[in-house]
Amino acid sequence: MVREQLLNPDESAAVKATSVGFGVFMGIVPLWGFQLAIAIALAFAFRLNKALVIIAANISIPPMIPLILFLSHRTGAIWMGDQAQLISFTSGITLEMVHNNFIQYVVGAVTLSIVAGIGFGLVTYILLKIFKIDAVKSRDIADKV
Repeated sequence: MVREQLLNPDESAAVKATSVGFGVFMGIVPLWGFQLAIAIALAFAFRLNKALVIIAANISIPPMIPLILFLSHRTGAIWMGDQAQLISFTSGITLEMVHNNFIQYVVGAVTLSIVAGIGFGLVTYILLKIFKIDAVKSRDIADKV
């Protein structure tokens, strides 16, 4: 059943790539605790491939969270300009430090989620077109599996 959803022959490469891109976007956007629920609801609303959205949204698995947090903070520094702050990992994390870096993190996380979503979506689309995994071939693969 999962393979049928992933290789759905009735969906175009554009729908599959959009599903992956949207899933990555939802996995990074700072809506912690609600990311997957919102992603699934919007996948139904936008008629995306739900299985691909769920798989791609799981980019925020525990081993990836420190990297996502770091990249979000660094990306936010681009928008903050002279007001950008660097996190010192040698000193303890205080509530004041979190407060001072919150806006930079949120702006960076939203920017990173948009860029990563578009990037993963484009890469997925290009790979699907290169390997010609379109409706006809997906149907053949699904029938063999």
